[in-house]
Amino acid sequence: MRGPALRGVVVGGVRGAAVALALAGLGHTLWNGLVEPGTALAFGALIACGELARRDTRDARGTRGAYDIRGARDTRAAQDADGARDAGDAGDAQGGRDVRAAAPEDRQPAPLASAGALAYALLGPDAAAPTHHGVLQIVTVVVAAALAGIVPHIARGRAPTADHLARRVLTVAFAAACFQPLYNSGRLERGIGQGPYLVLYLLLLLGLTALCDAVLAAALAAARTGWPYGPLLRDELRAQLGIGSAICATGVVMALGVAVAGLWALPVFCVPLLLTQLSFHRIAAIRTTYRQTITSLARATEIAGYTRPGHSRRVAALSCAVGRELGLLERELTVLEYAALMHDIGQLSLVDPVRAGATAGLPPAEARRIAALGGEVARQSGVPAEVAVIVERQADPYREQPALARIVRAVNAYEDLLGGTRHPGGPLAALEQLRLGTGRDYQPEVVECLARVLARGGRDRVVPVPPG
Repeated sequence: MRGPALRGVVVGGVRGAAVALALAGLGHTLWNGLVEPGTALAFGALIACGELARRDTRDARGTRGAYDIRGARDTRAAQDADGARDAGDAGDAQGGRDVRAAAPEDRQPAPLASAGALAYALLGPDAAAPTHHGVLQIVTVVVAAALAGIVPHIARGRAPTADHLARRVLTVAFAAACFQPLYNSGRLERGIGQGPYLVLYLLLLLGLTALCDAVLAAALAAARTGWPYGPLLRDELRAQLGIGSAICATGVVMALGVAVAGLWALPVFCVPLLLTQLSFHRIAAIRTTYRQTITSLARATEIAGYTRPGHSRRVAALSCAVGRELGLLERELTVLEYAALMHDIGQLSLVDPVRAGATAGLPPAEARRIAALGGEVARQSGVPAEVAVIVERQADPYREQPALARIVRAVNAYEDLLGGTRHPGGPLAALEQLRLGTGRDYQPEVVECLARVLARGGRDRVVPVPPG
Protein backbone atom coordinates (compact mmCIF):
# COMPACT_ATOMS: atom_id res chain seq x y z
CA MET A 1 0.00 0.00 0.00
CA ARG A 2 1.59 3.24 -1.14
CA GLY A 3 0.85 6.85 -2.02
CA PRO A 4 -2.67 8.18 -1.57
CA ALA A 5 -3.97 4.86 -0.18
CA LEU A 6 -1.41 4.86 2.64
CA ARG A 7 -2.09 8.51 3.39
CA GLY A 8 -5.79 7.78 3.58
CA VAL A 9 -5.12 4.97 6.04
CA VAL A 10 -3.05 7.28 8.26
CA VAL A 11 -5.63 10.07 8.32
CA GLY A 12 -8.53 7.65 8.63
CA GLY A 13 -6.80 5.75 11.42
CA VAL A 14 -6.14 8.87 13.49
CA ARG A 15 -9.64 10.23 13.00
CA GLY A 16 -11.22 6.81 13.59
CA ALA A 17 -9.33 6.34 16.84
CA ALA A 18 -10.42 9.78 18.04
CA VAL A 19 -14.06 9.14 17.11
CA ALA A 20 -14.00 5.74 18.81
CA LEU A 21 -12.60 7.28 22.00
CA ALA A 22 -15.17 10.07 21.92
CA LEU A 23 -18.07 7.63 21.47
CA ALA A 24 -16.73 5.33 24.18
CA GLY A 25 -16.40 8.27 26.55
CA LEU A 26 -19.89 9.53 25.77
CA GLY A 27 -21.44 6.11 26.30
CA HIS A 28 -19.56 5.59 29.57
CA THR A 29 -20.56 9.00 30.89
CA LEU A 30 -24.22 8.59 29.92
CA TRP A 31 -24.33 5.17 31.55
CA ASN A 32 -22.53 6.03 34.79
CA GLY A 33 -23.32 9.72 35.09
CA LEU A 34 -20.97 12.67 35.47
CA VAL A 35 -18.55 12.37 38.38
CA GLU A 36 -17.84 15.65 40.20
CA PRO A 37 -20.05 17.70 37.85
CA GLY A 38 -18.89 21.04 39.27
CA THR A 39 -15.27 20.30 38.43
CA ALA A 40 -16.20 18.96 35.01
CA LEU A 41 -18.30 22.07 34.31
CA ALA A 42 -15.51 24.42 35.36
CA PHE A 43 -12.92 22.77 33.11
CA GLY A 44 -15.46 22.42 30.31
CA ALA A 45 -16.21 26.14 30.46
CA LEU A 46 -12.48 26.91 30.38
CA ILE A 47 -11.95 24.73 27.31
CA ALA A 48 -15.00 26.21 25.55
CA CYS A 49 -13.80 29.77 26.26
CA GLY A 50 -10.37 28.83 24.94
CA GLU A 51 -11.93 27.59 21.71
CA LEU A 52 -14.00 30.75 21.43
CA ALA A 53 -10.82 32.82 21.77
CA ARG A 54 -8.92 30.79 19.20
CA ARG A 55 -7.03 32.72 16.57
CA ASP A 56 -8.23 31.71 13.12
CA THR A 57 -5.36 30.69 10.84
CA ARG A 58 -7.35 28.90 8.16
CA ASP A 59 -6.87 31.89 5.86
CA ALA A 60 -3.10 31.55 6.11
CA ARG A 61 -2.77 30.17 2.63
CA GLY A 62 -0.69 31.29 -0.27
CA THR A 63 2.74 30.82 -1.70
CA ARG A 64 4.31 27.96 0.19
CA GLY A 65 3.27 24.65 -1.25
CA ALA A 66 0.34 26.11 -3.16
CA TYR A 67 1.76 25.44 -6.62
CA ASP A 68 -0.84 23.89 -8.90
CA ILE A 69 0.92 21.52 -11.27
CA ARG A 70 -2.08 21.49 -13.59
CA GLY A 71 -1.24 25.02 -14.65
CA ALA A 72 2.16 23.78 -15.83
CA ARG A 73 0.67 21.55 -18.50
CA ASP A 74 -0.73 24.24 -20.70
CA THR A 75 0.69 26.51 -23.37
CA ARG A 76 2.14 29.92 -22.75
CA ALA A 77 -1.24 31.62 -23.06
CA ALA A 78 -2.69 29.43 -20.34
CA GLN A 79 0.42 30.03 -18.26
CA ASP A 80 -0.13 33.75 -18.43
CA ALA A 81 -3.76 33.26 -17.43
CA ASP A 82 -2.62 31.27 -14.40
CA GLY A 83 -0.18 34.05 -13.64
CA ALA A 84 -2.93 36.62 -13.61
CA ARG A 85 -4.87 34.46 -11.19
CA ASP A 86 -1.80 34.07 -8.98
CA ALA A 87 -1.29 37.82 -9.05
CA GLY A 88 -4.84 38.17 -7.80
CA ASP A 89 -4.02 35.78 -4.97
CA ALA A 90 -1.10 38.00 -4.10
CA GLY A 91 -3.52 40.90 -3.88
CA ASP A 92 -5.58 38.86 -1.44
CA ALA A 93 -2.48 38.38 0.64
CA GLN A 94 -1.99 42.10 0.77
CA GLY A 95 -5.52 42.38 2.05
CA GLY A 96 -4.61 40.48 5.18
CA ARG A 97 -3.99 36.89 4.21
CA ASP A 98 -0.67 35.29 4.94
CA VAL A 99 1.32 34.33 1.85
CA ARG A 100 2.65 31.06 3.15
CA ALA A 101 1.60 28.08 5.21
CA ALA A 102 1.30 28.52 8.92
CA ALA A 103 4.55 28.87 10.80
CA PRO A 104 5.22 26.79 13.89
CA GLU A 105 4.14 29.64 16.14
CA ASP A 106 0.70 29.56 14.47
CA ARG A 107 0.10 25.84 15.00
CA GLN A 108 -1.67 26.27 18.34
CA PRO A 109 -4.56 28.62 17.59
CA ALA A 110 -6.38 27.69 20.85
CA PRO A 111 -3.67 27.45 23.53
CA LEU A 112 -6.01 28.15 26.45
CA ALA A 113 -8.29 25.28 25.45
CA SER A 114 -5.29 22.96 25.08
CA ALA A 115 -3.93 23.94 28.48
CA GLY A 116 -7.34 23.48 30.12
CA ALA A 117 -7.78 20.03 28.58
CA LEU A 118 -4.29 19.01 29.71
CA ALA A 119 -4.93 20.31 33.23
CA TYR A 120 -8.14 18.28 33.50
CA ALA A 121 -6.30 15.18 32.30
CA LEU A 122 -3.63 15.66 35.00
CA LEU A 123 -5.97 16.74 37.79
CA GLY A 124 -5.55 14.90 41.06
CA PRO A 125 -7.10 16.41 44.21
CA ASP A 126 -9.47 19.36 44.10
CA ALA A 127 -8.73 21.62 47.10
CA ALA A 128 -7.14 18.59 48.82
CA ALA A 129 -10.29 16.50 48.24
CA PRO A 130 -9.73 13.45 46.03
CA THR A 131 -11.37 13.29 42.60
CA HIS A 132 -12.58 10.18 40.82
CA HIS A 133 -13.17 11.16 37.22
CA GLY A 134 -11.61 8.74 34.78
CA VAL A 135 -10.07 8.81 31.33
CA LEU A 136 -13.34 8.36 29.44
CA GLN A 137 -15.05 11.21 31.30
CA ILE A 138 -12.07 13.46 30.56
CA VAL A 139 -12.39 12.65 26.86
CA THR A 140 -16.13 13.34 26.99
CA VAL A 141 -15.75 16.72 28.69
CA VAL A 142 -12.95 17.81 26.34
CA VAL A 143 -14.87 16.81 23.21
CA ALA A 144 -18.16 18.36 24.36
CA ALA A 145 -16.51 21.62 25.44
CA ALA A 146 -14.44 21.86 22.25
CA LEU A 147 -17.51 21.30 20.07
CA ALA A 148 -19.44 23.92 22.03
CA GLY A 149 -16.60 26.41 21.65
CA ILE A 150 -16.19 26.01 17.89
CA VAL A 151 -19.89 26.52 17.05
CA PRO A 152 -19.38 30.27 16.37
CA HIS A 153 -16.37 29.46 14.19
CA ILE A 154 -18.45 26.95 12.24
CA ALA A 155 -21.13 29.61 11.74
CA ARG A 156 -18.47 31.88 10.20
CA GLY A 157 -17.13 29.05 8.05
CA ARG A 158 -13.81 28.99 9.93
CA ALA A 159 -14.01 25.86 11.99
CA PRO A 160 -10.77 24.12 12.98
CA THR A 161 -9.81 21.07 10.98
CA ALA A 162 -10.99 17.61 11.97
CA ASP A 163 -7.34 16.59 12.28
CA HIS A 164 -6.77 19.24 14.93
CA LEU A 165 -9.68 17.96 17.00
CA ALA A 166 -8.54 14.36 16.54
CA ARG A 167 -5.07 15.25 17.80
CA ARG A 168 -6.57 17.03 20.81
CA VAL A 169 -8.62 13.96 21.75
CA LEU A 170 -5.76 11.49 21.33
CA THR A 171 -3.12 13.54 23.18
CA VAL A 172 -5.45 14.33 26.07
CA ALA A 173 -6.45 10.66 26.27
CA PHE A 174 -2.77 9.68 26.30
CA ALA A 175 -1.95 12.05 29.17
CA ALA A 176 -5.03 10.99 31.14
CA ALA A 177 -4.30 7.29 30.61
CA CYS A 178 -0.78 7.75 31.97
CA PHE A 179 -1.97 9.66 35.06
CA GLN A 180 -5.53 8.90 36.14
CA PRO A 181 -5.30 5.10 36.66
CA LEU A 182 -2.22 5.55 38.86
CA TYR A 183 -3.87 8.37 40.82
CA ASN A 184 -7.27 6.72 41.28
CA SER A 185 -5.72 3.45 42.43
CA GLY A 186 -3.51 5.23 44.98
CA ARG A 187 -0.31 3.84 43.51
CA LEU A 188 0.88 7.27 42.46
CA GLU A 189 0.69 8.65 46.00
CA ARG A 190 2.23 5.53 47.55
CA GLY A 191 5.07 5.42 45.07
CA ILE A 192 5.78 9.13 44.45
CA GLY A 193 3.90 11.13 47.04
CA GLN A 194 2.96 14.78 46.75
CA GLY A 195 6.45 16.31 46.80
CA PRO A 196 8.97 17.19 44.09
CA TYR A 197 8.88 13.67 42.66
CA LEU A 198 5.29 14.26 41.61
CA VAL A 199 6.34 17.40 39.73
CA LEU A 200 9.14 15.48 38.03
CA TYR A 201 6.68 12.77 37.02
CA LEU A 202 4.29 15.36 35.59
CA LEU A 203 7.11 17.01 33.64
CA LEU A 204 8.15 13.66 32.20
CA LEU A 205 4.55 12.94 31.28
CA LEU A 206 4.28 16.34 29.62
CA GLY A 207 7.35 15.60 27.53
CA LEU A 208 5.85 12.33 26.36
CA THR A 209 2.52 14.02 25.63
CA ALA A 210 4.24 16.73 23.58
CA LEU A 211 6.14 14.04 21.67
CA CYS A 212 2.88 12.19 21.02
CA ASP A 213 1.27 15.36 19.69
CA ALA A 214 4.25 16.14 17.44
CA VAL A 215 4.29 12.60 16.04
CA LEU A 216 0.57 12.77 15.25
CA ALA A 217 0.82 16.25 13.73
CA ALA A 218 3.76 15.29 11.52
CA ALA A 219 2.07 12.05 10.43
CA LEU A 220 -1.12 13.88 9.46
CA ALA A 221 0.82 16.61 7.64
CA ALA A 222 2.87 14.03 5.74
CA ALA A 223 -0.32 12.16 4.82
CA ARG A 224 -2.00 15.32 3.53
CA THR A 225 0.91 16.70 1.55
CA GLY A 226 3.26 13.83 0.76
CA TRP A 227 6.18 15.81 2.18
CA PRO A 228 8.99 13.91 3.96
CA TYR A 229 8.06 12.88 7.50
CA GLY A 230 11.42 13.61 9.16
CA PRO A 231 11.59 17.37 8.51
CA LEU A 232 7.91 17.74 9.41
CA LEU A 233 8.53 16.00 12.72
CA ARG A 234 11.52 18.23 13.45
CA ASP A 235 9.41 21.31 12.70
CA GLU A 236 6.68 20.11 15.03
CA LEU A 237 9.16 19.39 17.80
CA ARG A 238 10.67 22.84 17.41
CA ALA A 239 7.16 24.31 17.53
CA GLN A 240 6.68 22.64 20.93
CA LEU A 241 9.47 24.85 22.27
CA GLY A 242 7.40 27.94 21.52
CA ILE A 243 3.88 28.34 22.79
CA GLY A 244 3.71 24.56 23.22
CA SER A 245 5.97 24.79 26.26
CA ALA A 246 3.76 27.55 27.69
CA ILE A 247 0.70 25.33 27.21
CA CYS A 248 2.34 22.39 28.98
CA ALA A 249 3.60 24.54 31.85
CA THR A 250 0.22 26.20 32.30
CA GLY A 251 -1.56 22.85 32.25
CA VAL A 252 0.64 21.47 35.04
CA VAL A 253 0.42 24.65 37.11
CA MET A 254 -3.38 24.66 36.78
CA ALA A 255 -3.61 21.04 37.91
CA LEU A 256 -1.33 21.63 40.90
CA GLY A 257 -3.04 24.93 41.75
CA VAL A 258 -6.50 23.37 41.76
CA ALA A 259 -5.16 20.58 43.95
CA VAL A 260 -4.25 23.15 46.61
CA ALA A 261 -6.59 26.13 46.14
CA GLY A 262 -9.56 24.61 44.33
CA LEU A 263 -11.24 25.76 41.14
CA TRP A 264 -10.53 29.43 41.94
CA ALA A 265 -7.00 28.76 40.69
CA LEU A 266 -8.21 28.33 37.10
CA PRO A 267 -8.87 32.00 36.19
CA VAL A 268 -5.72 33.09 38.03
CA PHE A 269 -3.42 30.82 36.07
CA CYS A 270 -5.14 31.60 32.77
CA VAL A 271 -3.81 35.15 32.72
CA PRO A 272 -0.13 34.38 31.92
CA LEU A 273 -1.10 32.11 29.03
CA LEU A 274 -3.52 34.70 27.65
CA LEU A 275 -0.72 37.30 27.70
CA THR A 276 1.62 34.81 26.00
CA GLN A 277 -1.03 34.12 23.37
CA LEU A 278 -1.45 37.84 22.74
CA SER A 279 2.32 38.23 22.30
CA PHE A 280 2.45 35.38 19.80
CA HIS A 281 -0.43 36.91 17.86
CA ARG A 282 1.37 40.22 17.63
CA ILE A 283 4.57 38.54 16.48
CA ALA A 284 2.60 36.60 13.86
CA ALA A 285 0.94 39.83 12.69
CA ILE A 286 4.33 41.53 12.31
CA ARG A 287 5.67 38.61 10.32
CA THR A 288 2.58 38.59 8.13
CA THR A 289 2.98 42.28 7.38
CA TYR A 290 6.67 41.78 6.63
CA ARG A 291 5.88 38.92 4.27
CA GLN A 292 3.19 40.92 2.52
CA THR A 293 5.70 43.74 2.00
CA ILE A 294 8.14 41.36 0.34
CA THR A 295 5.34 39.95 -1.83
CA SER A 296 4.37 43.46 -2.94
CA LEU A 297 7.98 44.32 -3.71
CA ALA A 298 8.35 41.13 -5.74
CA ARG A 299 5.31 42.09 -7.82
CA ALA A 300 7.02 45.29 -8.94
CA THR A 301 8.66 43.42 -11.83
CA GLU A 302 5.27 42.16 -12.98
CA ILE A 303 3.60 45.55 -12.70
CA ALA A 304 6.45 47.14 -14.65
CA GLY A 305 6.11 44.49 -17.37
CA TYR A 306 9.53 42.90 -16.85
CA THR A 307 8.13 39.46 -15.95
CA ARG A 308 4.95 37.55 -16.66
CA PRO A 309 2.08 37.96 -14.18
CA GLY A 310 2.38 35.61 -11.22
CA HIS A 311 5.90 34.46 -12.15
CA SER A 312 7.49 35.17 -8.77
CA ARG A 313 4.58 33.56 -6.93
CA ARG A 314 4.85 30.39 -9.01
CA VAL A 315 8.60 30.21 -8.57
CA ALA A 316 8.28 30.72 -4.80
CA ALA A 317 5.54 28.11 -4.46
CA LEU A 318 7.34 25.47 -6.50
CA SER A 319 10.68 26.26 -4.81
CA CYS A 320 9.11 25.64 -1.40
CA ALA A 321 7.56 22.40 -2.64
CA VAL A 322 10.99 21.26 -3.84
CA GLY A 323 12.51 22.40 -0.55
CA ARG A 324 9.99 20.28 1.33
CA GLU A 325 10.88 17.34 -0.86
CA LEU A 326 14.56 17.89 -0.03
CA GLY A 327 13.76 17.95 3.69
CA LEU A 328 14.36 21.62 4.51
CA LEU A 329 13.27 22.93 7.89
CA GLU A 330 10.70 25.67 8.43
CA ARG A 331 13.20 28.49 8.80
CA GLU A 332 15.07 27.42 5.66
CA LEU A 333 11.78 27.34 3.77
CA THR A 334 11.03 30.89 4.89
CA VAL A 335 14.40 32.12 3.59
CA LEU A 336 13.87 30.16 0.37
CA GLU A 337 10.43 31.66 -0.10
CA TYR A 338 11.68 35.23 0.35
CA ALA A 339 14.58 34.69 -2.05
CA ALA A 340 12.34 33.06 -4.67
CA LEU A 341 9.86 35.92 -4.47
CA MET A 342 12.65 38.46 -5.02
CA HIS A 343 14.78 36.50 -7.49
CA ASP A 344 13.92 38.76 -10.47
CA ILE A 345 14.04 42.10 -8.64
CA GLY A 346 17.33 42.98 -10.38
CA GLN A 347 15.51 43.31 -13.71
CA LEU A 348 14.11 46.63 -12.54
CA SER A 349 17.52 48.16 -13.27
CA LEU A 350 17.42 47.15 -16.96
CA VAL A 351 16.73 49.70 -19.66
CA ASP A 352 15.56 47.06 -22.13
CA PRO A 353 13.51 44.31 -20.52
CA VAL A 354 14.46 40.69 -21.08
CA ARG A 355 12.04 38.98 -23.42
CA ALA A 356 9.21 37.51 -21.30
CA GLY A 357 11.44 38.12 -18.25
CA ALA A 358 13.18 34.78 -18.91
CA THR A 359 16.68 35.16 -17.45
CA ALA A 360 17.46 31.44 -17.81
CA GLY A 361 18.37 31.88 -21.48
CA LEU A 362 20.67 34.89 -21.00
CA PRO A 363 24.45 34.70 -21.36
CA PRO A 364 26.03 33.76 -18.00
CA ALA A 365 27.72 37.15 -17.53
CA GLU A 366 24.49 39.05 -18.11
CA ALA A 367 22.52 36.74 -15.83
CA ARG A 368 25.08 37.18 -13.05
CA ARG A 369 25.00 40.97 -13.49
CA ILE A 370 21.21 41.03 -13.09
CA ALA A 371 21.44 38.70 -10.09
CA ALA A 372 24.06 40.93 -8.44
CA LEU A 373 21.83 43.97 -8.93
CA GLY A 374 18.95 42.02 -7.43
CA GLY A 375 21.04 41.16 -4.40
CA GLU A 376 21.83 44.82 -3.87
CA VAL A 377 18.16 45.76 -4.12
CA ALA A 378 17.30 43.01 -1.65
CA ARG A 379 19.84 44.34 0.85
CA GLN A 380 18.41 47.83 0.54
CA SER A 381 14.93 46.47 1.23
CA GLY A 382 16.00 45.17 4.64
CA VAL A 383 15.51 41.44 4.10
CA PRO A 384 17.86 39.06 5.96
CA ALA A 385 21.38 38.97 4.55
CA GLU A 386 21.10 35.31 3.57
CA VAL A 387 18.13 36.14 1.33
CA ALA A 388 20.17 38.77 -0.50
CA VAL A 389 23.04 36.27 -0.91
CA ILE A 390 20.72 33.72 -2.51
CA VAL A 391 19.33 36.34 -4.89
CA GLU A 392 22.76 37.52 -6.03
CA ARG A 393 24.22 34.02 -6.35
CA GLN A 394 21.35 32.39 -8.24
CA ALA A 395 23.08 32.70 -11.64
CA ASP A 396 26.38 31.11 -10.54
CA PRO A 397 27.33 27.52 -11.42
CA TYR A 398 25.57 25.33 -8.90
CA ARG A 399 28.78 24.05 -7.28
CA GLU A 400 29.57 27.64 -6.23
CA GLN A 401 26.08 28.43 -4.93
CA PRO A 402 24.50 28.15 -1.49
CA ALA A 403 22.13 25.20 -1.30
CA LEU A 404 18.98 27.32 -1.41
CA ALA A 405 20.18 29.28 -4.43
CA ARG A 406 20.42 26.00 -6.36
CA ILE A 407 16.71 25.44 -5.81
CA VAL A 408 15.76 28.96 -6.93
CA ARG A 409 17.91 28.69 -10.05
CA ALA A 410 16.49 25.34 -11.16
CA VAL A 411 12.87 26.26 -10.49
CA ASN A 412 13.21 29.66 -12.15
CA ALA A 413 14.76 28.03 -15.21
CA TYR A 414 11.91 25.53 -15.37
CA GLU A 415 9.35 28.34 -15.13
CA ASP A 416 11.14 30.35 -17.83
CA LEU A 417 11.37 27.36 -20.16
CA LEU A 418 7.76 26.40 -19.61
CA GLY A 419 6.52 29.94 -20.15
CA GLY A 420 8.65 30.50 -23.23
CA THR A 421 8.19 29.22 -26.77
CA ARG A 422 11.23 26.95 -26.97
CA HIS A 423 9.50 23.92 -25.48
CA PRO A 424 5.98 23.50 -26.85
CA GLY A 425 6.17 19.95 -25.49
CA GLY A 426 5.54 21.32 -22.02
CA PRO A 427 6.92 20.18 -18.65
CA LEU A 428 8.67 17.04 -19.89
CA ALA A 429 10.67 18.97 -22.47
CA ALA A 430 11.53 21.66 -19.92
CA LEU A 431 12.70 19.05 -17.40
CA GLU A 432 14.81 17.35 -20.05
CA GLN A 433 16.47 20.69 -20.79
CA LEU A 434 17.29 21.08 -17.07
CA ARG A 435 18.75 17.56 -16.96
CA LEU A 436 21.02 18.43 -19.85
CA GLY A 437 22.38 21.31 -17.78
CA THR A 438 23.12 19.32 -14.61
CA GLY A 439 26.81 19.16 -15.44
CA ARG A 440 27.31 22.84 -14.65
CA ASP A 441 24.17 24.89 -14.15
CA TYR A 442 21.73 22.81 -12.09
CA GLN A 443 22.25 20.43 -9.20
CA PRO A 444 21.05 16.94 -10.23
CA GLU A 445 19.36 16.27 -6.86
CA VAL A 446 17.33 19.47 -7.15
CA VAL A 447 16.23 18.65 -10.68
CA GLU A 448 15.15 15.16 -9.67
CA CYS A 449 13.22 16.52 -6.67
CA LEU A 450 11.54 18.99 -9.00
CA ALA A 451 10.59 16.11 -11.30
CA ARG A 452 9.08 14.17 -8.38
CA VAL A 453 7.06 17.17 -7.22
CA LEU A 454 5.74 17.75 -10.74
CA ALA A 455 4.95 14.06 -11.24
CA ARG A 456 3.06 13.92 -7.96
CA GLY A 457 1.19 17.10 -8.80
CA GLY A 458 -0.97 15.38 -11.36
CA ARG A 459 -2.47 13.20 -8.63
CA ASP A 460 -1.92 15.06 -5.35
CA ARG A 461 -1.96 18.81 -5.48
CA VAL A 462 0.69 20.25 -3.17
CA VAL A 463 -1.18 22.14 -0.47
CA PRO A 464 -0.12 24.13 2.60
CA VAL A 465 -0.02 22.56 6.09
CA PRO A 466 -3.14 23.49 7.98
CA PRO A 467 -2.57 25.03 11.33
CA GLY A 468 -3.17 23.23 14.51
